[in-house]
Amino acid sequence: QVQLVESGGGLVQAGGSLRLSCAASGRTFSYKTMGWFRQAPGKQRELVAMINSGGSTTNYADSVKGRFTISEDNAKNTVYLQMNNLKPEDTAVYYCRSLTPVGIWGQGTQVTVSS
Repeated sequence: QVQLVESGGGLVQAGGSLRLSCAASGRTFSYKTMGWFRQAPGKQRELVAMINSGGSTTNYADSVKGRFTISEDNAKNTVYLQMNNLKPEDTAVYYCRSLTPVGIWGQGTQVTVSS
C-alpha cells in the first residue's frame, strides 16, 4: 500500500487558517474516497472530512462544517484540507487516509490552535 505524507500543520491563533496537504512520497496514488481524520489528546480518532475521486461529493463532521474544505488536485496528486476560523478545540494531529480502498495511516501533522 502507498504511504501518504501529511504536511502543513503548525501553531496558529484562534480565528486563523491553515492548509493541510496529503500526498504520496515519490509515487502516485489513487482512491475512490479519501478522508481527513484528527485525533486530539485523550480522544478517539475522528473523521472530519471526506471526498470522492473527482471531487463531486464531500462530507464533513458537524464540528467543522462551514469552516473546513476538502479538495483534490489531480495534477499534483494531492488532497488538501483548508481550515478556516480555527478554534482551540481543533487542536489535534491530523491524518489523511484512503477510505476506499482502505489505506494505511501516515505520521500525521500537528495542528495547534492557541486561544
